[in-house]
Amino acid sequence: MSELCNEIEKLGKGIGNANRYRVLETLMNGPCTVNIVVKSVKLSQPAVSQHLKVLKAADLVTDERHGQEVYYSINVTHMAKLLRKLAQGLGKEKKRGKR
Repeated sequence: MSELCNEIEKLGKGIGNANRYRVLETLMNGPCTVNIVVKSVKLSQPAVSQHLKVLKAADLVTDERHGQEVYYSINVTHMAKLLRKLAQGLGKEKKRGKR
C-alpha cells in the first residue's frame, strides 16, 4: 500500500465517527481545551479525550501545553499536505485515463 493510501486510511479513521467530526468542527473555530470541546459537543470529558487521542493519532489534531492547560488545534499543515498529495494523485489518474 502506498504512503498516500496509508494517510487516507488514517484520515478515514479520524473522521469516520460523527462525534470526532463534531470535535473537529469545534476546533475549526480555533484552539480549545478539552473542557471547551466537552461543552460544545455535549459529550463526557473521557469520551472527548478519547476522540482527541484518535484524532491526534491520525495527525488531524495537534496539542500544545500552556501551563496546566492543553490546547488542541486542527493540524492544518498536515491536512493541507494530504489534500495536495491527493489532488496530485488524482491528476495522475486523470492523465492515465486519457491515453
